Amino acid sequence: MSFAYESKTPLVEMINISKSFPGVQALSDITFDLYKGEIHCLVGENGAGKSTLMKVLSGAHNPDGGQITINGDSYPALTPRLSQELGISIIYQENDLIPSMSVAENMFVGLEKTTRFGLLDRASTEKSAQEEVGKLGIVLDVRRKVENLSVSEQQYVKILKALVLKPQILLMDEPTSMFNVKDVGTVLALTQRIAKQGISIIYISHFLKEVVQIADRITVIRDGLVVNTYKNESRDMDLDVITMDMVGRSVDMFYQKEQHEVGEIVLCVRDLQLTKDSPKISFEVRSGEILGLAGMVGSGRTEIVRALTGADRYYAGIIEYKGKSLMLHSPEDSIQAGFAHITEDRQQLGLMLGQSILENMTIVGLGRKIKNFFLNIKRHQPLVEPLIETLDIKTPSLFQEVQNLSGGNQQKVVLGKWLFAESDFYVFDEPTRGIDVNSKAEFYRLMSMLTKEGKSIIMVSSDMPELISMSDRVLVVRKGEIAGEIPHDEINEERIIKSALGM
Repeated sequence: MSFAYESKTPLVEMINISKSFPGVQALSDITFDLYKGEIHCLVGENGAGKSTLMKVLSGAHNPDGGQITINGDSYPALTPRLSQELGISIIYQENDLIPSMSVAENMFVGLEKTTRFGLLDRASTEKSAQEEVGKLGIVLDVRRKVENLSVSEQQYVKILKALVLKPQILLMDEPTSMFNVKDVGTVLALTQRIAKQGISIIYISHFLKEVVQIADRITVIRDGLVVNTYKNESRDMDLDVITMDMVGRSVDMFYQKEQHEVGEIVLCVRDLQLTKDSPKISFEVRSGEILGLAGMVGSGRTEIVRALTGADRYYAGIIEYKGKSLMLHSPEDSIQAGFAHITEDRQQLGLMLGQSILENMTIVGLGRKIKNFFLNIKRHQPLVEPLIETLDIKTPSLFQEVQNLSGGNQQKVVLGKWLFAESDFYVFDEPTRGIDVNSKAEFYRLMSMLTKEGKSIIMVSSDMPELISMSDRVLVVRKGEIAGEIPHDEINEERIIKSALGM
């Protein structure tokens, strides 16, 4: 252990922190602390609450309850500015760099060095940037534009940008999610060097083999609760113990899908490449089947289904549906082929929030059903009313604006749009994210109804009970390729997570 934290006062204490979002209790009375020079790792499944807890500490989210103490001073909540003033820097998983600017310019955004005439002092900025690069022992040309850097080099810039602020606390959210083995080793060594400078680090990662190499302590979060905190004194912790902490739920919580025989192969994907350098992907889907796609954040699950539905262009590969070769270059191509795409972000990509239920549900299918040049949507209300009843959408009227519905009813409207279009093949990306338990059960019933009719479903999900209870098979995606296939009788959380982590 790099320090004897038992004899010290924590630098950071987060006591009984709670945070909820509509339909989701993200954090429930979480208590967490951090000592000077410590690397404290946070692990848990997707949606466990790790990033939300860090956003509370960085001031991006206000907690609903609890207390935050830093250097002995207590606060009910922080703002981004106050957090920075207290010496907290966060390296988000998302890219926050400006591609058209150089490494040095990105590092000193908001802290620009200027001449006495108020102009950018490029030479001084580049000199200071190169000094920071040298401290970390990495090779990086600070004059290069970020858009010309590799993914790993961009990650180094994000780390350097955070360190320029001279933090005493550094939050690192999935810093190695897109790295190869060599670059991962560099980042881990870099993290340890930063901690030896006296900077305290909270390190979030799904990759447990990395975590045990660098962590002084490991805290496991599940469903917004702290499950366990371990001292990692030997750097040789039992990964199975941590994995069980991450996934341990009662099987009684799983929705039990009514089983039925699946039919013949309807979709055949061969050697699909999303980009020139990405791995080749091959798989099949049968009629009446729900094929689950599992994987950690950034694994490539969503990218695969977006290529299948024409939302993104793909580089190469063969896609055959019902014996016919398809060229899916746009969403219109996939719609014409009979595909439905229920996107992860229903509000931004799946709905017209300011429009009525009737308008939303007919936007795709009406043009296929009615060939007249001019359409009077109100005249086609009788075509939609049976779907409102089937989907049990709670609304006083078909003319209710979708933005006024609950999350669960909004999701049913998205599904209704594709049912009205009489689609045969459904792609669900995180279908029940943000909706309550009852709405989830209703949505699962509707998915089962589709498969009984012989329709096929690909379901991307980070919800383990959902994957286990609803999938006929699960494909695990890791680093853009299929890492494993799990048949129905062998699907369990531990096996999915181990495959996703490459264990």
